[in-house]
Amino acid sequence: MTAVSSLQRTLAGEYAAVYCYGVIGGRVSASKHPVLAGRTAQAYATHRARRDQLIGMVRDAGATPVASAVSYELPGQTGTTEELAATATELELRCARLYADMVENTSLVHRQWAIDALADAAVRQLGFTGAASAFPGVPGLPY
Repeated sequence: MTAVSSLQRTLAGEYAAVYCYGVIGGRVSASKHPVLAGRTAQAYATHRARRDQLIGMVRDAGATPVASAVSYELPGQTGTTEELAATATELELRCARLYADMVENTSLVHRQWAIDALADAAVRQLGFTGAASAFPGVPGLPY
């Protein structure tokens, strides 16, 4: 995978995360679940900022950023508070995988950005479920 294709792939993932957090945020009752609502709002803002940063990175690399899809399939159910939290956790796991790929496939400047984003996604995952993984974003390890 080239550096630009890794950036584009991560950008596509951020488009999906922004869309999905918009849906999740619309379904969380702030009055009944203020902590989840706050975490969801913070995640939405973070992923919007990362999306915008990635658009700049792709342009700086001399490429045209991939376009966002019209809609995205959510990676889980959203009927209950537990399902909303689990869906948010899955979103962070998916983004962590993209950031881990960026660490492997990009230059030092982009690699540091991806490491910071990966650490942030891992912490946000903890906030939604409380369950840590040894190497966030790296599937298939026996830990």
